[in-house]
Amino acid sequence: MARLTIRSSSAAAVTITRAAVKSEKLVYVAVANKPLKYQYGRSSIVYIGTTKNGAHRMAASAAAKALEMLDLHGIKELAFYTVTCKSRQNVKSWAKLERALLLVFREKFGGVPECNTQGSRMKWKDELTYFARQRLEGVIEQYSS
Repeated sequence: MARLTIRSSSAAAVTITRAAVKSEKLVYVAVANKPLKYQYGRSSIVYIGTTKNGAHRMAASAAAKALEMLDLHGIKELAFYTVTCKSRQNVKSWAKLERALLLVFREKFGGVPECNTQGSRMKWKDELTYFARQRLEGVIEQYSS
């Protein structure tokens, strides 16, 4: 009987950092290995999500959404990055941050990220009282290229 061949990958399949574990309530951005076409340009961002349960929810979402994201043409690899902000009493700041990032992404590229189902009809509320527009645009730009 022929022996089975064993293959091991040189790159890590999942990497968890202290920043992801330290914050319970965070926003995460899924970035593909190549940019996708959007109405107003190209971006590597394929998903923007949020969790109030920390890194294990992000990992669960990565596993659940991976099939959908990796089915996109030319996508072979996904990286998930965390985006956090300080908390403020009586404000779900992580939810406002996700919403603000989705709105800025939509303004810049003409639609929400490919794998996001919500956000295409969102309107600005009070997000800009909590976050600087320039910083939000900087975060989107950082992960888009």
